[in-house]
Amino acid sequence: MDRNDVRAAWDEVAETYARQRDPDGSDAALIGDFLDELPPDPLVLDAGCGDGARTLANLPAGSLGLDFSGRGLELAAQTVPEARLLQGDMTALPVADDAVDGITAYHAVFHVPRDEQPTVYREFARVLEPGGSVLMTLPGGRFETVRRGWMGGEMFFAAPGREQTLTQLRDAGFDDLRTTSADDPLGSSTEFVVASL
Repeated sequence: MDRNDVRAAWDEVAETYARQRDPDGSDAALIGDFLDELPPDPLVLDAGCGDGARTLANLPAGSLGLDFSGRGLELAAQTVPEARLLQGDMTALPVADDAVDGITAYHAVFHVPRDEQPTVYREFARVLEPGGSVLMTLPGGRFETVRRGWMGGEMFFAAPGREQTLTQLRDAGFDDLRTTSADDPLGSSTEFVVASL
């Protein structure tokens, strides 16, 4: 699927995804610990915010929500009206250098083609203040596929594997990588990583 197909796919499934996921699972609880490590009153970017219920709603008021899907952002505007919403691509974030203290990216980067994921991590490093951190899903497998029937539509998924993802984060300038597991929005156990610049 090309970028426009992925965007259209998210527009199609955004409401179904929002209805079927649990906004209060244990991966949402990771955000509190993440925020405790950031400076007071941090500015946080939620990359791939979707409808906003899972991550953006748990971030400080005025946080940035970025998504590829216009429909996802419409839902986020209803769910988290105090957020500042941006439509854009994680490979070219519409955010200034050194602008944010933290980034959350839940179930987001693996919708970008594998060969473009290192660019995403360099973009995360670019927009983070020195010493900033990212909290993101850490996919365990190596795959690049379109899942038909996913949420009643189809969706693109890609990952280079757990160790390669960690290597790509380090190559982008992140260190102090810490991993943990939590329940994801659909009830499965998922690994997450916190990585700091």
